[in-house]
This record gives sequence, structure tokens and C-alpha cells, in this order.
Amino acid sequence: MIDNLRRPTMKEMRRSSSSENCAPKRMGTSLPNLREERHLGILRHTSVTETPLKIRQKHVKQFQLPDFHPHLSYKYVQDYYADLVGLLGKAISFTPRENSSLLARYYYLRGVVNTMCTRRLDALSDFQNLNHTDVEIFPAELVRALVDSLQHEEQAQVDRRPELKRLVCRVKSSETGEVTVQPTDDHVKKFKMPKTHMPLENFVTHIQESGIVRDVGTIHRLFDALSVGPQKEVDPDVFRVFYTFWKEMEAEAQDVHLPAEVMEQLDNNECVYKISCSVKTNYGVGKIAMTQKRLFLLPDGRRGFVDITKFRDIVEVKISSAQFLLLRIPSLRIKSNLKKEVFEANLRSECDLWSLMIKEMWAGRKMADDHKDPQHMQQALTNVLLMDTVVGCLQTQKGILAASKLAYYDRLKHEVPTAVPKTTSDTLKHRINPSLHLPSQQTVDVLLYTPGQLEKSDIDGDGNPKLWCALSHGRVVVFDAASWSMQQNGIQVGALPLSCMLGLDQEQVWMGSRDSTIYIINARSMSCHKQLTEHRGEVTDLVLEDRQDASSSPTLAYSCSLDGMVIVWDVSTLKMRRQFNLSCHNLTSMQLYNRTLWCCANDCIMELRKTGVVQRKICLLQDPTTPPSPFNGFIVYLERDQIWTSRVDSSELCVWHSENLEKPAQRVQLPDSAGVTSMLKVKNQIWVGCRSLSENQSGVVGKIFVVDVAQAVVEKELLAHTDSVQALCSAEDRYVLSGSACLDGKIAIWKVE
Repeated sequence: MIDNLRRPTMKEMRRSSSSENCAPKRMGTSLPNLREERHLGILRHTSVTETPLKIRQKHVKQFQLPDFHPHLSYKYVQDYYADLVGLLGKAISFTPRENSSLLARYYYLRGVVNTMCTRRLDALSDFQNLNHTDVEIFPAELVRALVDSLQHEEQAQVDRRPELKRLVCRVKSSETGEVTVQPTDDHVKKFKMPKTHMPLENFVTHIQESGIVRDVGTIHRLFDALSVGPQKEVDPDVFRVFYTFWKEMEAEAQDVHLPAEVMEQLDNNECVYKISCSVKTNYGVGKIAMTQKRLFLLPDGRRGFVDITKFRDIVEVKISSAQFLLLRIPSLRIKSNLKKEVFEANLRSECDLWSLMIKEMWAGRKMADDHKDPQHMQQALTNVLLMDTVVGCLQTQKGILAASKLAYYDRLKHEVPTAVPKTTSDTLKHRINPSLHLPSQQTVDVLLYTPGQLEKSDIDGDGNPKLWCALSHGRVVVFDAASWSMQQNGIQVGALPLSCMLGLDQEQVWMGSRDSTIYIINARSMSCHKQLTEHRGEVTDLVLEDRQDASSSPTLAYSCSLDGMVIVWDVSTLKMRRQFNLSCHNLTSMQLYNRTLWCCANDCIMELRKTGVVQRKICLLQDPTTPPSPFNGFIVYLERDQIWTSRVDSSELCVWHSENLEKPAQRVQLPDSAGVTSMLKVKNQIWVGCRSLSENQSGVVGKIFVVDVAQAVVEKELLAHTDSVQALCSAEDRYVLSGSACLDGKIAIWKVE
């Protein structure tokens, strides 16, 4: 939640400590350069052995331009252009489709030459081919000028050529602004201190631009803590003091020095975030230190440390008072379930702040453990650091009251039960947050798991499996599925949400968008250089054909769009092999099974030959009293002669007999479900993502039902998310991953039994 907490880990401190033994101590440094000087001090004492670099020579492809005629009259110039177009055409015909980057350069050059020759349609055709080769070099302004200059006869020819008609429509729609642009979340502005009182909206902007916190919910709580008066505004002087305190705390954190014995006993990734002044405790006099995992005491005059407790082991935190002469001194008492003796510290004026911070870390740790989501601990730590800054900024008793408004998890623990059902807890393995670097949570629209590549893992370390996650507005986040760490935090694919993803040959990922385009991502470079723009409606699904003879037959992929169009693609050439249109209402998904294509629309589920001829159909049952709930998903399970279907607003699944679709369907009830959002077949189970009403009917929660296929009964009910389940995918039938809508926005990883 904080862009960079800037706290050195124990591993970094040990490395720094060993380096500083050989380097002179830093004497005086101005505040802004603390980190830079530290790193430079290490670099100055690092010797580098110069070795000759081995540069791998790249194969260079040469294209021979035709010779100029000695007399550059109009006729000879036109002849030169014609010769150049001919040579480029030959080069294109002899260039293999796999070398798409070189092909793109040839198409680009020929398009420019055709433009010079006023062959506008030929030029547009060349630039249209860049969609299939390298869209990065698409000359948008030149194409727009060509479209605007089309004559009436040329426009009529465009209408007869579908690929050019689509290109022209796309250019014109971008001119009229029909395509929405994703709002940027990059705050690369020069931060300036505010000079006037700030309402909430301005405060959010200034905090995000300052780089302190990006999460909007946290900033709202910080605003409540710092704002005063009936107008609820933050004084610019208060903001300046707050910002100064924050930066000073960051600088001080870099100068924390622990004894070597202490650093050796702490975990490598632990960081010290807070150290008290020297206080009297029942463990002796010393300083209390807080990491993200525990509390420990640094005794005065002694080496080493005394472990107080880990946050997950705390049972009780309370403030009492200790008698000292004639005074009663505030005392903090911490009870741990691993120690009989209660820890007590006379923290005096710091007692209230430490009590707030420890309770928040304790509650965050419990939430993280219960929901198997480490980000809760990170958020709790963010809240604690902000509490510390607010108290230091305000310097009055009001500071404690203000800081208490940031105690999000401690308040949540008392207001909302956080107990997780045992079935859910036993099945849940981990949670990750794809919106970690964004100001607010985004809906997880699509999930795709791609297996690892063992032959590449030893070469460049990129052989691990990946999880691709499509968020709102066409943003794609990629996780390393071996460690669940974020590998790529923002591939932008169009401006509208994605509807489907498909992995091909572990080298590329196809992504269908609501803007009617299929974007092709290179899995190595994590960039999009190719597009398929033949669909006219929202692309809703992508499937890959199982090849019977991989050596002879080309790899084919099928795509469908909401308007009923199905296109068959040659994967190697990205050329359209054939297409057909289905007569249905909103085509949403499809599956290929035993050379048969099954398609799901709102009003029916169809079995088709690959030519598009409909063989059989399951239609919605007509009820004269109530309109039927449309189909929104299906699973073909021919090993058991079954077709499983789900509907948008229905709390049941229907199981049809695949040999006799006229036979009444068997029904499987999903308790407390308000509608099915997604289905997935894993081993002999059907995993069903749903939206359900919460127990107090105050909102929507996401549930997953695991259905036993043999018995056609619900085997498990999992409380998955605090918003509806939007996407499901399988990781090699070992795990199921679920993504939720924006009120939750997390990805949960479930164990398959």
C-alpha cells in the first residue's frame, strides 16, 4: 500500500554492516540524499574487474533498393516507385510468416511508397497488415490522412472489402471519441506543498502525488484524522508538518543500527519500523523494537535481545498503571499464549500510541492468517506508520484520538466477525492482490494459467508457470505462479475490459476484448505487437483446436463474438481460414470436443459441425408467467454423457443427457446463490462461482460450490470473496484460482482434492 516503505531488511543491514567495516563512516549528510550517499559509499569501495565483452552477432537482412534513373523526371520517378513496390512485394512473398517483425517493415515501406503514388487503397491494405505483424509501427496519423482523402469511388471499393472497411471504421471511431481511454494511475507530477486548505478530493491528490500512500480508502481515513472544523478540510501547515515528519521517519529508519547478534537471530526479511525510548519493563530496562512480525526488547548495557512476542501469538493488550513513588505511571501489558509471564512496560507518554499500534498489528496479523492474505499485514503496517506520523505531527492528546481513526483492522475485529468457515480455511491456500500498485481495487475480469517451460528455466530463469490476470480497462497483470510474486504489473491491452484469454505454444497469449479486437501478447517480451481486427462485435471466447497430426495440419484457433460471428484462424500465419454467423442472441462462449463445436448463447446451446452447420440445440424453457433467465455458461462432459448448463439469475445447475437433449434435465440446487457467474471442470468436479447475499443482506459475497459429478450434489461450499466471483481457472488440475469483482478485487488459490 506504500510505494516504498524504505526500511532495510536484516539481510541488507548485515550486508551494509560488513561493508561499513571497510568504509569510513558517513559524517554529515543533507536529508534528501540519505539513501543515495549510502549506496555511493558502498560503490566507491567496490572494485570491478574489466573483462572483454562477448557480443553475439545478429543476423542482418539486407534489402537492395533499385537504382535511380539519371533523369529524375516525373515518369522515371513513378517508374522508380513501381520498381520499389515490386521488389517489396517479392520480399514479402519470400519472407516466412514467423518473421513478423521483418514482414511489418516491408509492409510499412510499401504502404509509404503506395501513399506517395496516391494508391490509397493499396497503402491502406499494407497498413492493415501491420495488425497481424507489428502494430507498434502503425502510422496512425498517416492512415487517418489517407482515410480523409478517399475519393467517392475509392470509398465504394472500401465498402466491398471487409478488412479495409473495418480499418476505416476504426479510424473514424477513434476520431469521434467513441473509444474510451483508461484513466492513468501514474502520478509522475512534480509534487508541490499545498498553499490552501484542502477538501477531501484535493487531499487525495496531494497524498498520492507525494508518494506516501496510493490506496484511496487509507487516504480517506487519514483525511478524517487530519481534518478539523465543520468544513472538514486539512490545513496546509498541518500537511507540511505531516509530510516533514514522514520524511524524517524514513531517514531515521535508514540509520537504525542493531548488534550483530540481534541481526543474526531475526529473519532475513524483517525490518525494524519503530523503536521506543529507553523504558522500564519487567524484562529489564531497554528499548522496545517493532518489526512486521514481532516485538522484542533491546536491553540497555547488554548485547542481544529479549523476544517479547510475535503478533500472531498475542492474546491481550491493555493499558494499566504502575505505582512509582507517589505517581501512577501508564503501563502497557501484553499477554502471549506462548509465555506464562505477562510483559509489562512503563511507556509513560508513549503508552497510548504503542497500544494503538500493537493492537492494529495484532488484528492485521489475525486477518492475514484467517484469510491467508499477507497483504492485510502490509496494510496494517501502513496504518501503524501513519498513526506514528499523525501523533508526531499533532503533538497533543488530540493526536491519539486522530491516530485511532486509522486503526482499521482493530475496529474491524470488534465490528465484523472475521471467522472463516473451516471448509473454506482448509481448502484455501493463499490470496494475492493484482491491484496492489493501483489507487483502488479493480475487478478481475479473466484469469489464465500458462504452464512452465522447463527447457528455458536454466537459460534465463523465465521457465516458471505464469498467471495472467485481466483487470478493468484492459490492464493485464502477470504473476510468477511458482512464488505468486508479481512479475509484470501493467500491460495495457486496449481501453475496454477483456472478455477471454488463450495461451498458445507457451510463446504467446491471445486476448479478446470488448472493443472487438484480439490482442496477441508475446509471452517473452510481455508486449503486444499484433492484433486481429476482423470481428465487429465484442470478442467473447477463444479456443484452440486439438491437432490429431501435429506434423502436417496447421494449428487452428476459434474465436467468437457477441454478434454470433465465429472465425477460424491459422495460428502460424494469423490468416482467417473461414468464418460463419450463428443465428442466436448474444453468443458468449464455446468449446471444442471431439471435432465438434459447442456454442453457448443467451437463448440456446448449440452443437455444430466445424463448418457452422447446427446439428442439435438446447433451448430455454418458455414460461408464460416469468421471462426465462438466460444461459451464461456450459460444460461438455461427454465421458459421462452430460452437458452442464448455468443461468444468470438462477440458483441451480441443469445437467442434460448428451445423447438425448429432449430428456428433462437433472437439477442441482446451489444453496443461497443469487446467480452463477462462472463454471469450471476440474478432475471429477465442477467448480461453480456465484454471487450470494451476505448473511445480514447488506451486500454481495462471492461463493464457490464444488459439485461432485458422479452424485450431482454439492460437495463443498466455500466463502471465497467479499464480492461476486467473476473468473475461475485451473492450474494443472492441482489448484483452482478465483478472481472477484472490485469490492474485493483479490485472487484466491484453492487446493483441489
